[in-house]
Amino acid sequence: MNGTALTALHESAGARLAADARTVLTYGDVPAEYRAATESAVVFDATDRDALEVSGAEAGVFLNRLLANDVKQLASARSQRNLLLSAKGKILFDFEVARVGERYLLSLPPGTGAALWKALDTYLFAEKVRLTDVGAGHAPIEIAGPRAADVVRDAVGVDVARDEHGVPIERAVAQGTFADGPITIIELPVAGSPGFRVDAGPERASVLWRALIAAGARPAGVVVRDILRVEAGVASPGVDVDENVYPQEARAEAGFRLDKGCYIGQEVVAKIDTYGGLNKRLVCLKISHDDPIARGTRLCRLDDGEWRDLGVVTSWAYSFVLDTGLVLAYVKRRHQKVGTEFRVGDGPATAVIVPMPVRSGAVPPTGEFE
Repeated sequence: MNGTALTALHESAGARLAADARTVLTYGDVPAEYRAATESAVVFDATDRDALEVSGAEAGVFLNRLLANDVKQLASARSQRNLLLSAKGKILFDFEVARVGERYLLSLPPGTGAALWKALDTYLFAEKVRLTDVGAGHAPIEIAGPRAADVVRDAVGVDVARDEHGVPIERAVAQGTFADGPITIIELPVAGSPGFRVDAGPERASVLWRALIAAGARPAGVVVRDILRVEAGVASPGVDVDENVYPQEARAEAGFRLDKGCYIGQEVVAKIDTYGGLNKRLVCLKISHDDPIARGTRLCRLDDGEWRDLGVVTSWAYSFVLDTGLVLAYVKRRHQKVGTEFRVGDGPATAVIVPMPVRSGAVPPTGEFE
């Protein structure tokens, strides 16, 4: 399988790659990478993300009619998390929409762009809208940590929009020039931390990567990325979220609106908000050891004198905050309170629900425990 725009650079730097040759596991020192992520800044290779462009006079109206968030109210030079739901109100696609002038740029997890293009095209009739796959030119690098904004500014010479207190404006989009070409910078949470997605295209991705490191960021891999997001309680599309999950179950409230009018799946989402009745909810659980827990491991609990299967693990990471294993899992209602204990698989390990986010400074997940 071909690598990313940065694979050759990672190999020359001695990074440990997964078997697919696309995913950086670590640059060799996980504790140092984690420390940089929580005290300074780290960079992640996201150059394999897919991207679509939606343009034309009716692009905003078209997207607003289909997607769960309010595209109509999205101002230029801003972005938002958005969802495309099924008619049953479950998550089909989870992505970001950035408005640049009258164009809408959709950045998606790797391997999902063609499917979203097809899904959108199904609903495109006589509207003045053009759908374009622009993934070949989309090669973002993601940066996370308390010093991320300063590192981006120092590396590329483009400052992100800030409020009167000097704090980067949430979901602001900035454009400029870097290494004799265009660059786009979007403020957004990265792995549950304050961060940015910076895109100078595949040809200049290596130059950008080196510039961010020279400005103070530390290169990191998916091991630390997973630790950060699990400690923050952030679900990952394709890992914790699939077509069987409602937005509220995955704590994806940031990706939809209840007051924007009709969209695909809106009636179901609104009923859940009005009447409740979610059968499961994503929670964080502290494990009694630090050995990895496989995705799909069941969580059981004594209930009325008998063991009942009440949850399933979707992500595991070692938590530096708790100094033990931590998982994300879907747990059934009436068993989601902090402090509730479960048996992990066939035992003897136990798992206890803990408040999320676990890590101080993390971007809190939306939603509350029941």
